[in-house]
Amino acid sequence: MIELLGKSLEELQSIFKTHNIQKFRAKQLIDYIYHRYVFDFQEMTQFPKELRQWLSDNCVISLPTLITESISPDGKTRKILLEMTDQSRVEAVLMEQHYGYSVCVSSQVGCAMGCVFCASTQGGLYRDLTVAEIIGQVVIFGALTKEQIHSVVVMGAGEPLQNYDNVLQALQLLHDPVICNISYRKMTISTCGWVPNIYKLADEGLPITLALSLHATNNEVRRSIMPVGARYELTEVLDAVKYYYDTTQRRITFEYILIDSVNASMEEAHALGQICKDFPNCHVNLIPVNGNEHIELYKPSITNMNTFKDIVGSYGVSVTVRKEMGDAIQAACGQLKAAHGRKKENHE
Repeated sequence: MIELLGKSLEELQSIFKTHNIQKFRAKQLIDYIYHRYVFDFQEMTQFPKELRQWLSDNCVISLPTLITESISPDGKTRKILLEMTDQSRVEAVLMEQHYGYSVCVSSQVGCAMGCVFCASTQGGLYRDLTVAEIIGQVVIFGALTKEQIHSVVVMGAGEPLQNYDNVLQALQLLHDPVICNISYRKMTISTCGWVPNIYKLADEGLPITLALSLHATNNEVRRSIMPVGARYELTEVLDAVKYYYDTTQRRITFEYILIDSVNASMEEAHALGQICKDFPNCHVNLIPVNGNEHIELYKPSITNMNTFKDIVGSYGVSVTVRKEMGDAIQAACGQLKAAHGRKKENHE
């Protein structure tokens, strides 16, 4: 069967041409999938009956299956659990911001990074998500809300730069004016610091925002909470991020999880300020650690978090304590998981 989800206009036109189908039908198909959210070929009534039957017999739109949906008490955050065709599962989140709807997508089923504060990595890495599976997360939220998606952040389960080709192709499709028309400037890729592909992404020349999961100011602490830190020295990671900034001139975001008695001392606040002041245009997101059933880590007091923020800001760095969205439904930073990668019964 021919997969149609996650194909560009040119790819669809080529498929149709091979089967003697008129070229303009490809754009009609894109309109049905990405703008009207019609996924049943028999409901695509602009197509003649013969074409609808050919599509049904030969093609699929492998949209992930919606298993469950959770909505936060304020109605501004929605988390969905999705099942792929191989029964593996991932979560994605929709956040209603003042500027529009933002979707947080997963890039892998599970994660290999092993960060102690993150539920996504508890079962390890199962596999990469395909282009269709990544873009499908955005399409499903469009279908649920019937609203234009304003921005996309690749901050769900997985290390996006480990699944580099599929993530980049998915973002290119979401940017395509005939598909979702989302500006690259409204896209963010978050990485633990996968150094080679930070350089590779910089050289793509796309104005995508890079967010570095920093979370510590020295190698020893970083390695203790982020095993990936044992692979790349912090200086290597920061050099790659500096190259990204110099090449793209895009503002860098530093993500910093605040964990009481681990990385939230005032000395570490000064060290973080020293690191970030070397980036002329950056922003620091301080993120109170989110508890989940897998960890016993605790956020500092509000007073300590604000003092930490003020110290970082004293170095001339833009810094905020992130507004917690979705914590009540386990949809906040570090809380997404993949239902053990596959349906539970597959592991019994």
